Amino acid sequence: MSASTNTQYLLRSGLQVHPEFVAFVEGEVLPETSISADSFWAGLAQLASEFEPRNNELLLTRAQMQHRIDDWHRDHIDHPFDVANYESFLRNIGYIVPEGDAFTVETANVDPEISTIAGPQLVVPVMNARYALNAANARWGSLYDALYGTDALGTPNPGGAYNAQRGAQVISWARELLDAAVPLSGARHAQVTNYEVQRGELVGFISGVAHALNDPSAFVGHKGDAVSPSSIFLKHNDLHIEIVIDRSHPIGATDPSGMCDIVLESALTAIMDFEDSVAAVDAPDKVTVYRNWLGLMKGTLTEQVTKGGRTFTRAIATDKTFTGRDGKPASLRGTSLMLARNVGHLMTTSAVLQADGNEMHEGIVDALVTATCALHDLRKSAAKNSTAGSVYIVKPKMHGPAEVQFSCDLFTAVERIIGMPQNTLKIGIMDEERRTSVNLKECIRAAKSRVAFINTGFLDRTGDEIHTSMEAGPMVPKATMKMQGWIKSYEDRNVDIGLACGFPGKAQIGKGMWAAPDLMGDMLVQKIAHPQSGANCAWVPSPTAATLHATHYHRVSVKQRQRELAGRSEATLQQVLTIPLGNPAEWTQAEIEREIDNNAQSILGYVVRWIDQGIGCSKVPDINNVGLMEDRATCRISSQQLANWIRHGVITRDQVEASLQRMAVFVDEQNAGDAAYTPLAPNFDTIAFQSARDLITMGCEQPSGYTEPILHSRRIQRKAQQKASS
Repeated sequence: MSASTNTQYLLRSGLQVHPEFVAFVEGEVLPETSISADSFWAGLAQLASEFEPRNNELLLTRAQMQHRIDDWHRDHIDHPFDVANYESFLRNIGYIVPEGDAFTVETANVDPEISTIAGPQLVVPVMNARYALNAANARWGSLYDALYGTDALGTPNPGGAYNAQRGAQVISWARELLDAAVPLSGARHAQVTNYEVQRGELVGFISGVAHALNDPSAFVGHKGDAVSPSSIFLKHNDLHIEIVIDRSHPIGATDPSGMCDIVLESALTAIMDFEDSVAAVDAPDKVTVYRNWLGLMKGTLTEQVTKGGRTFTRAIATDKTFTGRDGKPASLRGTSLMLARNVGHLMTTSAVLQADGNEMHEGIVDALVTATCALHDLRKSAAKNSTAGSVYIVKPKMHGPAEVQFSCDLFTAVERIIGMPQNTLKIGIMDEERRTSVNLKECIRAAKSRVAFINTGFLDRTGDEIHTSMEAGPMVPKATMKMQGWIKSYEDRNVDIGLACGFPGKAQIGKGMWAAPDLMGDMLVQKIAHPQSGANCAWVPSPTAATLHATHYHRVSVKQRQRELAGRSEATLQQVLTIPLGNPAEWTQAEIEREIDNNAQSILGYVVRWIDQGIGCSKVPDINNVGLMEDRATCRISSQQLANWIRHGVITRDQVEASLQRMAVFVDEQNAGDAAYTPLAPNFDTIAFQSARDLITMGCEQPSGYTEPILHSRRIQRKAQQKASS
């Protein structure tokens, strides 16, 4: 991809750098870091010289391996799939590497939110300052609001005046959680008429009789007078609970104890995403991403927000202060621990051109800029993001141990350039590509001094499963995919290997996203499976979802579950390598057409916002008008599914085109209320529509089935079109 010829690039250490990026680095990032502009650019040039050839070689290896796998499947297409033979082939070509002896990770200086405390993990596009601030401030959330304002307890509240009946349901449900997490001796919290702190212990009075906590150590502290506290802080499974008491509050006035809310410690960690949930395609876009991350690291990011007819400035939250159980001032962190998810190894950026005029790989630039911005946090004396002195960078879409080693070597070089102690930069390994899944132990070994996180990303993992096995035959429909045995084996094996490598007390084992932000009732029922699986954290799409998911970590002790799971038999490679092939003869034509429509609608609904508005992640109504959080991972599945079916003659390109046009009309109707929306119909010739078609018809040729190359090039085209017409 070439840079715009209209931009006059500036020369820095032999690199051609976009002027907006230069101004940002030299005027905003470097001041107060003691790093000179000359040394920064010289360091970036050094990274280009050392790591660009390695990056290219890794991508070439990916392509070569995919070609060999494609050839193997084509050679065996007329034979029943033999997983043992397939595994042997993958070992022979180096796709599966030999597994070494047992070892334990050595990661040090890890914050407790990652090393020891289990809880929700929020993922947001850092390109959107409002979302980033919401996520940073999602450490605490009102349980009453989360239950009342969603469908968590059944049909969503219609709004309007306070619904006393629903309020009573909320209060009853929340009190039951208190009874489960921090029970009183011989009483229920709903019976309490007043709480008091007596000699450093909490008691609840019922008819004048005092009832202590079953576990007195669960009491952490209080605000206000000891005999009439305004807040009570408790702890269970390392997560804090704040009981808010205010008899003048409309809710508290009707409550026997004056309790007006229960506030839960919710999103312990928040991934500020540079990757799948953003649409950053050029230097100005990248500067926006970097600037927001810098503001978070400095603690200075703000955003004007209008809500409920009121405009105010949103900023980073402050800590909660109170009186500890020992009578001394105490505090609890007010913000989530923030991680950065940089981009993977594939894409390049027009922000920086090498000496030969080729764009630098975006992930290399990300590493240096992300780390340099984080210096501002590490050098703060208070309100630090990391109290342990670490910077957490999640790396997505890596293929196997060599690519993990590449990232670790890159981090070492970055630390040397900016004067950061070795192993300050921690790595999160996204287990979302099959070559990483089958080599996970060796991927972790490559990063044993830096790894702080592994996570199963089943969405991208499914997209890679389809693409890697594209030539094996037609895949099962998308809705059936999650019920396939390989997914359960993949999820379980990730936990098993993490435990075997000594993650408890040092690193997170994470699980994937709940993609339906409006279906909180379903989430409450289903997502408890993630802590039950032994995962320290699982992804949620909103602060409200984080608060509701936090209740699962009060009901399940992850530490106990990890001890219980440590001795089970590990899922085998052959289970993971069993390809989810379908049998088209078992599908009716109506079922096939519904699958085409479902995928076409999903692609169009997502892509039209990505291309026309630069929105990388949003709640997109599906074909049933259920709002789903869509990002490039979901788009990858849908496009690869249809590409696979075209490849094997299940459907035709004409069928897909007809569905795209039908669904375009439907998507237009779904977005009729959006003033910024550009209709796809009736001409079906917009850049967005062409993008959707390309993702399907060119899906087999896309590297690893990724959507980024098409989306980026089409977004750049659309931005140029918009600029020309303005």
